[in-house]
Amino acid sequence: METREWAMQDFYLLRRDVETSSKRVEEIRASAGLKQLEEDLSDLERAAADGFFWDDRIKAQQTLMALNDVKDKIKLLHDFKVQAEDAETIVKLTEEMESIDGALLEEAATIVKELNKALDRFELTQLLSGPYDKEGAVIYITAGAGGTDAQDWADMLLRMYVRWGEKQRYRTRVVEKSLGEEAGIKSATIEIEGRYAYGYLSGEKGTHRIVRQSPFNAKGLRQTSFSGLEVMPLLPDESIDLEIPEEELEISFSRAGGKGGQNVNKVETAVRITHIPTGIAVRCTEERSQLANKIKALSRLKAKLLVIAEEQRASAIKEIRGDSVKAEWGQQIRNYIFHPYKLVKDVRTGFETSDIVSVMDGELDPFIKAYLRYKYSATMAAVGIK
Repeated sequence: METREWAMQDFYLLRRDVETSSKRVEEIRASAGLKQLEEDLSDLERAAADGFFWDDRIKAQQTLMALNDVKDKIKLLHDFKVQAEDAETIVKLTEEMESIDGALLEEAATIVKELNKALDRFELTQLLSGPYDKEGAVIYITAGAGGTDAQDWADMLLRMYVRWGEKQRYRTRVVEKSLGEEAGIKSATIEIEGRYAYGYLSGEKGTHRIVRQSPFNAKGLRQTSFSGLEVMPLLPDESIDLEIPEEELEISFSRAGGKGGQNVNKVETAVRITHIPTGIAVRCTEERSQLANKIKALSRLKAKLLVIAEEQRASAIKEIRGDSVKAEWGQQIRNYIFHPYKLVKDVRTGFETSDIVSVMDGELDPFIKAYLRYKYSATMAAVGIK
């Protein structure tokens, strides 16, 4: 009897969750303007079927991207409705049955959990409107002030962002890593391929500060260290419509550091390109040839300049100013306190959690969501002022 009472309680909780999720699906489908989306789809399909469609190749590619976006959005909204209806059907079946089927309840609970995660993600994408938000991302991590502790901290951040990428089921690769003398890393580059990766991660740019008992200090004294993050969109070469005059580039070559490969530390394959007018520089070491590294470094430099121009509302590259992350005191966007208490707090949004273990294992979505909402509110306020 007691077991049945517990099963009924589980069922009532589940029924409430299903009702809440179904209502949420209805609200999202209504606010997304499904009817308008279907009209947009018809217009775009008509344009793509035009006999002169490919006469303007760039415009054609933009139209196809827009077409795919609308198709994806409509499919998502349809899938949300199907999942909600599946969960509702299980609830109705359970109400009609004489005994409660635990396996059915488990199936409905899984549907609701996955549905809510998908709805959260969909709502986040509605806050993304930047020109590069739908692209993949390149993360540059650099150890800042704090010596060996800072290099170890940079390595911890590297793992955190790799774990985040894996949890999103994005293709995540560490393409370059420069090891520290004693521990950790001096720098690293991660490429994350997946839709909206840049939009989600762009707010992670800045200085990340850790406070902890140093594992590299015999007395175990409290140590404050910093690491800097830069985030750029992972843009296909053909989509980067930017030409930089050769005389504005300073290109230098060096030997690539790290393990593996008979060319390492023997041939100058590493490439560093500096945009002289702004002082903005990128380095590429992961390819095996100097030429391949030069091509990739130039592509990343262009992406970096385009993003900074967008951030600074510059109408031309020559108008932008140098933009670099200073990994030092007073510049942090987020604090990670391991000692004397446990707390991760974003300086900009005020969002915080004491579950530092989960954060370091890649559970960054609450921070990302809080920042995107903060950024959206700030943008709306600025528009209102104008």
